[in-house]
This record gives sequence, C-alpha cells and structure tokens, in this order.
Amino acid sequence: MIVDGKNLQPIWFDDVTGQVHVIDQRLLPHQFETRVLRSPQDARRAIADMIVRGAPLIGATGAWGVYLAAVQASKDGLSPDALAAVCEHIKSARPTAVNLAWAVDQMATAVIQAAGSHFEQVSAARRCATAITASEAARCRAIGRHGVALIQEISRRKQAGQPVNVLTHCNAGWLACIDYGTATAPIYAAAEQGIAVHVWVDETRPLNQGSRLTAWELGACNIAHTVITDNTGGHLMQHGQVDLVIVGSDRTTATGDVANKVGTYLKALAARDNQVPFYVALPSTTIDWSMTDGLRQIPIEQRDAEEVCLVQGLDDQGAIRRVRVPPPTSPALNIAFDVTPARLITGLITEKGICAASASGIQRLFAGAV
Repeated sequence: MIVDGKNLQPIWFDDVTGQVHVIDQRLLPHQFETRVLRSPQDARRAIADMIVRGAPLIGATGAWGVYLAAVQASKDGLSPDALAAVCEHIKSARPTAVNLAWAVDQMATAVIQAAGSHFEQVSAARRCATAITASEAARCRAIGRHGVALIQEISRRKQAGQPVNVLTHCNAGWLACIDYGTATAPIYAAAEQGIAVHVWVDETRPLNQGSRLTAWELGACNIAHTVITDNTGGHLMQHGQVDLVIVGSDRTTATGDVANKVGTYLKALAARDNQVPFYVALPSTTIDWSMTDGLRQIPIEQRDAEEVCLVQGLDDQGAIRRVRVPPPTSPALNIAFDVTPARLITGLITEKGICAASASGIQRLFAGAV
C-alpha cells in the first residue's frame, strides 16, 4: 500500500543486503520502526510477541524464518531432523492461525526437495518464501475484486452521496496480510472506484489493533472512518447505522466455522439480530481442510493476562507509555480468539469468489483443493 508516498509492506526481503525486514507493529501508530530478522529464532519471536500479526503475515514470517534457518545451516545444509525441529519450533509460536503451519510446511517441502548442497537449499527456500509472500498479496487483491460487488450493490440502493457504512473488527488490513488486507480489501477497492465508504473501526481490546492499526491504515488512504469501543457495534446496528460487517479469519473450517479475534462472535450475533449482512474475508490458505467443527477442533490461543491489564498509548510529552487499569491484585483472562459458527455467517469472500459458509459452498469454489 502507498503510505506517505511510499510503497510499504509489513515484511520484505532486501536483495542487496540479504536481510529480512518487518514493521514493528507494536509501536504503531505513534512510532514507525522496522526490525531485521537474522535467525529463525528472531522470526519466531516476532510472531509470538506480535511484532508481526495477522494470519497471512504470520505465515509469510514463518516462511522467512525457515529461509533464515537454511542460511545459517552448515555447509552440508539442513538435515531432515534439523529442518523438522526448526519448523516445529516456528509453528509453535501461535497456534490458532493455520497460515503459519501451512507456510512452514510448504517451506519444509521445498528444502527437502532441493536436497543437495547448502546453496541449493538456500536458493530453494528463498524462492519459496518469496512466492508465499507474493501469493498472499495476490489473493488479498482478488478478495477485494470479488468483495467490492457487495459494497457496490448497497451503494446503488442509497441516496446519492450517502456512504456505505462498513463495520470491521481487529485489523485485517495490509499490515496483517502483506498487501490490501482481507476484510479491508473490498473497502480499498470501493474507494478506488470512487464509492463513498465509511468504516466503523472496533478498537479491539486488549491490544487495540483496530484503533491503532486499522485506523492508521484507513487514515493513510484517506478513507472515512470512526473508531468505536468494541461494545458499540450492536447499538449502531440497532439504529440502522451499519450496512455491512466484514471481518477477517485466522482459521476457517471446511464447513465454514470461523476463528477470528475474540469479539467477532458477538458482532455476528448482533448482525443476525438486526438483519445486517455479516461476511468473512479470507484467502484459501486460512481454510483448514482437516477440520469440520470449529468449536471443538480449532485451538484457541490464550495470551499473557498482562495484555488485558496494561494499556499502551502516547502521553502528553509524546512518549509511548503503558499504564495499568485494574487493581494489581485482580486476575485477568486473555483469550485471543473466538469461533463464529457458520450459521451466523452470510458468506465467505475468497480469492475465488463469494460462497456460502458451508461445506458445499466452499467445495464448489475450491473443488479438488483437499
């Protein structure tokens, strides 16, 4: 995406230095800093500590982590056992997003097939990581091409000049997805077509990915938006101020259940009660073909309770600080994701098109994918 006249991506490989760079998303929107990943341990730490986040970006970062492992291997290259160990270590960084395991497994296959010398392994790993990163961006762009039709249809029904009000949860934008985003891709596509759009941005506690990241993205692209507390969406829907809900996904089952940032399920319930269309935008790499029951099968990450207790922001002196909100003796629970059952989802927006959130709907789009 173009930000301040520069074409930015949240991860990139520098052909000159041979280094892997990422944007440190923990500091946005108040500071823009990048970090260099020099080892598979750096890549895993970036994923676990949420220097990078978002299912497609996590997958790409995991891929580059395997590449870095290949670079650091001895002249004989990575042995099968060493490769398996580093892949499992990277995959353990965050359990819910299926893209991470998918990308790392793709990398393992590429390295194994290269066999031969250290040089051949490194070359194969670089090609595969580059392809994974580029393909995720391409899938998101295609999601925008298909999803924009939903916004176009709503816009046609409105009085001239009235914006289409879209509500989204967490950050499923280009920062999470290499480029364009998933939930935001149709919004960017609509803006490119001159369609008036306004986005209700859930703050997304506890780490405020909506108010920090989605709002920063939309502002940089001059898209009208308003930050709201997580609990405001239902009220807005009751009063007809939401035309469409689009969220992302960290893992989608073969039957259409969706794991996304915690709070998504509540938005789906409110949307159903108020007859507001509720769509999930996702690339096919987020579909877990082995799972059919999201509530029972999708692993749900539980993160450090301190993320709930502490809030980060910019103080009056321009310094980023963290402050504690609840009493220091009060325990906290930090469940990172919830599962929205397929029955509450109007449809899935994918790079292949829009389909029902059901086994039959997904299979029609992705015949032969399993």
